[in-house]
Amino acid sequence: MSHEDIVLAVTFRGTLHTVFLPSDAPLSALHSRLELLTSVPPSLQKLIYRGKKIQHRQDDSDPELTIAQAGLRDGLKVQMLGSTVEELGQLTAANSAHQRKEQILRERALKPQVKLRSTGSSSTSSHQYRFHRIEPLTHLPRPETATECLTTLSKDPAVLYVMQKHHFSVGLLTELAPHEHPGLLGRNVGSGVIIKLRIRLDTYDGFRPYLEVRRVLCHELAHNVWGEHNNDFKELNSQLNREVAEFEAAAGAGTYQLSDLQDTYQPSSDEEVEALTHVLGGTGIRSNDTTEDRRKRALEAATARLRNEEELERSCGTSGPQKQSE
Repeated sequence: MSHEDIVLAVTFRGTLHTVFLPSDAPLSALHSRLELLTSVPPSLQKLIYRGKKIQHRQDDSDPELTIAQAGLRDGLKVQMLGSTVEELGQLTAANSAHQRKEQILRERALKPQVKLRSTGSSSTSSHQYRFHRIEPLTHLPRPETATECLTTLSKDPAVLYVMQKHHFSVGLLTELAPHEHPGLLGRNVGSGVIIKLRIRLDTYDGFRPYLEVRRVLCHELAHNVWGEHNNDFKELNSQLNREVAEFEAAAGAGTYQLSDLQDTYQPSSDEEVEALTHVLGGTGIRSNDTTEDRRKRALEAATARLRNEEELERSCGTSGPQKQSE
């Protein structure tokens, strides 16, 4: 070794490599030597020493520094970071697979036609995305009727469909006592741990209309994702109500199957969806409807929808930051 040669101790992934090079050699010579020792190409090498970093020169228009000009001295300890070409290829392949999966999911979400899955099957999704338990308030009158109401809600095919589609799981579906929670129609605790609904009239001599309670349920299911009543929440809430109406429209039109649903009636607007929701109640589309009838109901439904949404937000006991409900 001549008096102009220097020795560098380069550590890469716990292995020490000793490199002998002339001090006036270009940095590219150091990068090439390290590639032979570690299989990491120069373009992926990063050298760290004394708080400084050296990376392979990308721009050939600038003059290349020598090892000495870069501040590397005899006996200096250097740490190298980098990936081999094989590792980079594996990472790229993994990223490509992830991107393809994300693209498929985005395309499915944007499809206007909905493919329904069987809610009567024993599949993993139907077992996981559902109401796992119902519980009436037994200290209130007619607990058996309350149980029947909660059971009907928990087994409503349209509700189960949106729960499976959006991967909603609810631990407990129960009721709110009007005298204990005046002014509240529903509440979501813990992003779906518990959903509480007011199913009784304030006078306790009867129960609220089913479709009204179900609409509150859709509102509270949206709180599984969004806590505050912000634009994201309102968009999801509107989507859930629209999908419930589309599901029942297909069922009422006789095109619904508990398997693959491809060609179904699609409402032309949110307002028509609202009109269908009020008309359906599980009975389907009116076959003798004229275009004017639909427009009239759509206008009435649009007005009612705005009024109902304002009432629901005022009467909802769920409030919290994004992606969290309480």
